Amino acid sequence: MIFLKYGLGLIVILGIVLAFNWGNLQRLIRVKALFDADKIVHNFSNMDGLLYVTPLPKSGSVHEWPLALAPLPETYLDRGKEKSTKAMLEELSTTALVVVKDGAIVFEDYYQGTGKDDLRISWSMSKSFVSALTGLALQRGDIESLDDPVTKYAPSLKGSAYDGVSLRNVMNMASGIKFNEDYLDPKSDINKMGTVLAVGGSLDKFAAKQKNIARPAGEAWQYCSIDTHVISMVLRSATDMTLQEYFIENLWSKIGASADATYSTDSKGNAFALGGLNVRTRDYALFGELFRNEGRRIDENGDDTQIIPADWVRMSTGPSAPPMVEGHNATEDGAEFGYGYQWWMPPNADGEYYAVGVYGQYIYVNPKAGIVIAKNAAHREFMEADEKGEGYMAQNLTMFRAIAEHYSDWERK
Repeated sequence: MIFLKYGLGLIVILGIVLAFNWGNLQRLIRVKALFDADKIVHNFSNMDGLLYVTPLPKSGSVHEWPLALAPLPETYLDRGKEKSTKAMLEELSTTALVVVKDGAIVFEDYYQGTGKDDLRISWSMSKSFVSALTGLALQRGDIESLDDPVTKYAPSLKGSAYDGVSLRNVMNMASGIKFNEDYLDPKSDINKMGTVLAVGGSLDKFAAKQKNIARPAGEAWQYCSIDTHVISMVLRSATDMTLQEYFIENLWSKIGASADATYSTDSKGNAFALGGLNVRTRDYALFGELFRNEGRRIDENGDDTQIIPADWVRMSTGPSAPPMVEGHNATEDGAEFGYGYQWWMPPNADGEYYAVGVYGQYIYVNPKAGIVIAKNAAHREFMEADEKGEGYMAQNLTMFRAIAEHYSDWERK
């Protein structure tokens, strides 16, 4: 009888707890299946059904893209081997591709049952948007200096691995904290962070709990996604606005976005700054075009409005990070990728830079060629390499460069 009495009581308590956390449990189950082969394409265009989201309403006039459509190159050369562009796009599990030449869309297509109106998850392309907003906050004096310690603005990080680390080092992903970014390791820090999102935890608290230091700040570059969340904590404190509010007021209401967007958040409403933007592919291209024009929006009437400081565009998109931890030779000739303030530079860059997200999301900007390429994908093999050891990031960039050259040649004909 005692067992029955207390056993029934325990069942009731468990039932209440389960009911209270049912939403989080359901969310966790969905997130755990986020990258399943039969779900990934749909999930990447429907993140509002997986995580908490905040709407980002557009306002102002929509940017009217001129159209000058022309086919992609049928083939291109990659390390002396001729490749089919169509076959490579399929191999990369491409879902969307928009190519802009000198402000006009020259190619646009959508794949695997997706469409132009889909709001597509940015993953780490979102980091470059956070960088743009940081440059604006610096110009306005909300952030006094990149050399300020992040704890000046985010005191909750005192006592963490970020204590005493400058904003510059964090922008460069040279914070020195020990953080496992292995997406394929279920016990990695990056996957623990994903679980925090799924079960309704706080990313601020997760960042403050990082205690392990791998090396002195500023000594070496090592990719560390939680660094971007720390930047967002600085921005929120410095501007006295949520990241979403600052984003809407200073970017989304000004660049001519074609549709409302969303920001995935934690349960506290704080933006998943390091990877949670969901926008149309054309609007990813629009952000790239903003940067190609050194932070200016040039509308269909030729009117010119400075939105992001030009000096920040130049600073953030040039290589400024210290050397990589152990080297990251991603090409056969040993050339390394560069990193700036939350933007990447390809090996042997000629003024090019790009934003990149896992599973094949890219905004590639080639100012000299007048080219912006926005690409979305659901490429589950994105971390693999070919038989010669070259990774898919390098292969994407080779294709982008070939596309840029093709449309430059096409324009001259």
